[in-house]
Amino acid sequence: MKISQPQSLKELQISSKIRYGTSLTLGLLLWLILYNNLERFAEWFTIDLLHLNLQTRLGSAIAFFVADLPKVLLLMVIVVFGVGIIRSFFTPERTRQILVGKREAVGNVLAAMLGIVTPFCSCSAIPLFIGFVTAGIPLGVTFSFLISAPMINEIALVLLYSLFGWKVAAFYLSTGLSIAILAGWIIGRLKMENHVEPWVYQMQAGSENLSSENPTWEERIKAGLMAVEDIVGKVWPFITLGIALGAAIHGYVPEDLMATFMGKDAWWSVPLAVLLGIPMYANAAGIIPIVQALLEKGAALGTVLAFMMAVIGLSLPEMIILRKVLKPRLIATFVGVVGCGILFVGYLFNWLI
Repeated sequence: MKISQPQSLKELQISSKIRYGTSLTLGLLLWLILYNNLERFAEWFTIDLLHLNLQTRLGSAIAFFVADLPKVLLLMVIVVFGVGIIRSFFTPERTRQILVGKREAVGNVLAAMLGIVTPFCSCSAIPLFIGFVTAGIPLGVTFSFLISAPMINEIALVLLYSLFGWKVAAFYLSTGLSIAILAGWIIGRLKMENHVEPWVYQMQAGSENLSSENPTWEERIKAGLMAVEDIVGKVWPFITLGIALGAAIHGYVPEDLMATFMGKDAWWSVPLAVLLGIPMYANAAGIIPIVQALLEKGAALGTVLAFMMAVIGLSLPEMIILRKVLKPRLIATFVGVVGCGILFVGYLFNWLI
């Protein structure tokens, strides 16, 4: 009678890859099945289960909420998982190394583009800012990255594409990238390094080194799963709140009111939308359903996008966080430059579309 020998390390690695591959394939199939049946589920839930008419305000609002909440969460899960894998290639330390030593104009463009694939939230503003400055990266280049990272949000891009088509998503990407590059370049020209809190410059650049051994794909997949658990687990209440507000707008706010308040004819609607967006705090996934509901009620696209960009890129909580490393004059300059860019985008969209 033979005694079975322990599996070799290579056999265990192959078995692990097969197990991960099978799990990912089944998970993707389940995701597709759920996503493709959301509208039918919303109708069944509203009409058959609750016995509500979709033409009524309550029925319309509930159907909107029941369809959009799982849609946004499902999209967020798949996008955050992919971004979690991307982040295994673009860590904050590696991002700093990429930007160090670049000419400032090139650095603004490169930093803004890196902000797209390294979507760090505003809570990362302080460590990123300190790391960039202490690594010798110019102040304007640092701001190009810090503007691009939250504003050109990968979740917002996917949701805008799925809800409004590729043209709106492309406009959002190109204008957000332009604002990040130009605003960073302007701030760099103003030479406001003395408006950074002195203690930032007194810190030594981080001595942490990237591992010489690249992570395996199993480790990258685990990083993606951990990103889903961490990010989605933290922001789903904000998403739910945003979609609930969007559902209320969808079902109860009169169309003529929104058309008057945020329509093309009201010249003051764009600056008012920006002012209203700054005190608010929401992630991109939570604000998109509000954008959808406002547009359905007759609000102008440029006005709504200006509102969204102000919420994401100029939120008051981020300003409070940045106050720990920036003096008020530099914060005011940052808000003013980015705000002017957002105003331009709002008026441009209203004029073109």
